Amino acid sequence: MGYIEVILMGIVQGLSEFLPISSSAHLVFTSNICKLIKGTEPVYNAQEVFLDIVLHFGTLIAVLIFYRKEILQIIKALFNAFKNKDFSNPDAKLGIYLIAGTAITVLIAYPLHDVAEMLVFAPMAVGVLLTFTGFLLLFSEYISKNILDKKSTPDWKSSILIAVAQGLAALPGFSRSGLTISTGLLCGLDRNTSARYSFLLSIPIILGASMLYPFIKLDLKEVANFDFLLLATGALVSGIVGYFCIKYFIKFVSKFSLKIFGIYCLIVGFAMTALFYFVK
Repeated sequence: MGYIEVILMGIVQGLSEFLPISSSAHLVFTSNICKLIKGTEPVYNAQEVFLDIVLHFGTLIAVLIFYRKEILQIIKALFNAFKNKDFSNPDAKLGIYLIAGTAITVLIAYPLHDVAEMLVFAPMAVGVLLTFTGFLLLFSEYISKNILDKKSTPDWKSSILIAVAQGLAALPGFSRSGLTISTGLLCGLDRNTSARYSFLLSIPIILGASMLYPFIKLDLKEVANFDFLLLATGALVSGIVGYFCIKYFIKFVSKFSLKIFGIYCLIVGFAMTALFYFVK
């Protein structure tokens, strides 16, 4: 794997992590298409699996920078709430929802971890899951359009359901932002609130995966042989692209429908399923 491929994957990750089109699916497609072009077999490679984590870490930094003020407000509100035993503050409630949502996500996502790793080398199956994401985006927009009294803040019901959706999105092809934003819309949240809550909920999960994965899954002898400059390049590219993607996606989602992303997921999902069916 060279710098051109890593930079390409960094761009793909930065664009697709926050757009509801499944970053993991696009990384799987990009990696497997590059292997097709080079004529190499899609075999397990520890550095490639770790690269996926590193690219997600780059986009984590992007969302931390973009929402730094909101994050500090939530932390401060939570500290005061526990100190004063008063959780009436909206930011404190949001913090509790995020903590509970993270716990639910882990309970659902952790058992799916081995399946998720196998899907990295099964692009046809990932295409099928991406197609499902497309249908869900279109369905949620249709339902949301008929909900007149939309909510601007999550509650316990919506936060739990969104967390379940995020847990299922551990599988490549199930877009994390696509499933969580769609679930928010189905729960009656407006698009801007759904997107904001989705991005905030991603922070502890991506942080946990980035910090814990190397210690749990990787052999230290393998890590010693990694090209860390290559990995850092991927993280930097995904972080920069991710930051601007968040900035402009939030503006887009507050004004326009997500149907275009649903249609995109359907087209790419069908195309990749067909491509890797015929070349398998």
